[in-house]
Amino acid sequence: MSDRPAPAPHPSADREIETLAEFDAALAAHRGLAHHRVQGIDLTERTFALLTADTEGAVFLGCPMQEDAAAKVRAGGALVFPPVPGLPFDPYRGLLYTPDELFARLADGYDATPDSATYAWLQETKADGDIFASMLRAVHDDSISDALDELLAGERVVGVMGGHAMARGTDAYAGAARLGRALSVMGLTVATGGGPGAMEAANLGAYSSRHDDEMLDEALELLAKAPSFTPSVTDWAQAAFAVRERWPFGGTSVGIPTWFYGHEPPNAFAGHIAKYFANATREDGLLARSNAGVIFLPGAAGTVQEIFDNATPNYYESRGEPTPMVLVGRHHWTERLPAWPLLRSLAEERAMESRIALVDSVEEAADALHRLAV
Repeated sequence: MSDRPAPAPHPSADREIETLAEFDAALAAHRGLAHHRVQGIDLTERTFALLTADTEGAVFLGCPMQEDAAAKVRAGGALVFPPVPGLPFDPYRGLLYTPDELFARLADGYDATPDSATYAWLQETKADGDIFASMLRAVHDDSISDALDELLAGERVVGVMGGHAMARGTDAYAGAARLGRALSVMGLTVATGGGPGAMEAANLGAYSSRHDDEMLDEALELLAKAPSFTPSVTDWAQAAFAVRERWPFGGTSVGIPTWFYGHEPPNAFAGHIAKYFANATREDGLLARSNAGVIFLPGAAGTVQEIFDNATPNYYESRGEPTPMVLVGRHHWTERLPAWPLLRSLAEERAMESRIALVDSVEEAADALHRLAV
C-alpha cells in the first residue's frame, strides 16, 4: 500500500466506478482514471488498461488486479486497498445486495448461503475485540450506506414497519401485502426492515405491482404452505423464490435488514437489499431515508422503538415539514402497546397533529399517508 497521503476529493462530477461497464466508460470519456474511486470490481482482465491509464489521485477499493497492474497504479499516484481474503462478504462493495446473491446455493440448504456464512463470521468475530474485524464491518456498512443513497436519490420513499412474527397465510400478512402493492402503484418506493413477517409482506406487495391482482392472490396461497422461517429457513426462502420464478420481473422495493438479528433471514421480494452489521446504523438509515413518510403496522418492541426513533427528528424539525407517520391498528396502539397517546402528546406540543394519523385497518393506511402528505 502506498504511503502517500489520501488525495482530496475531486471537485468534478461523480467519479465513483462500481461496475466494469462504468470502468470502460470512464476510460473512454476521460482517457484515464485520475481522481476516480473504483469500488469492488474485478479488474484482472483490465491489465492493459491499468498499465496505460492515468491513475493520479485514484483510489481502488477491493479490486482484484494483476500484480504488475497494482504496482503500476500505485506508482502512478493511486491508493490501492486490496481485497481481504477469506471473507464471506466484500467490505468494499459498490452496489446493494440482491436476493439471488444472498441466497446463492440455497439448493444445498440455507446454511450454505453467503447470508448464513456472513452471520457465522459475525458471530465468530464480534466478541473477540479484533480491531481489524470491526474495521471491516464499519467499512462494509459505510459502503452499503453509500450505495443506498445512490439508489434512492430523487425517490419518494415510504417506510413500512412491522413485526417479524406475522405469518404467511394470515389476514394480517395479506393486508400488509396489499398495502405494499397500493403504495408502489402510487409511485412510492417501498422500504422495509427487509426481514420476514410484515416486512416481507410489504415487499411482496411492491413486487406484485407489475402484475395483475390475481397474481398476488395466488402468490399468497403458495407462500402459505411455508408460513414461517421457523423451523426451516430453507423451505421458507424456497417458497419465495418459487413465486419469483413463476412471476418474474416484479416491481422493485428496498429491504434494509441486519446480521445483528441473523436468526431472521432477509426476504426475497426486496429487489435491493441493504444489509448491515450494525443494527443502529440500519434503523436510523431506514427511517431517515423514508422521506415520504412511515407506516407502522402492529408490532412489538422493535416497532415501538421505531415509532419514537422516527418521532424524535420530527419533534425537533425546524427547517421543514415533519414526515407523515401513520399507525395502523387502533386497539393495538392505544390499548395493547399504547404508543399513540404519547405520540399524540408529543405532536400537540410541537403542533405536529396534521402529520400523524391513527387508522383502524391496513386498507386505510395508504389514503391516510396521502392526506398527511398533501
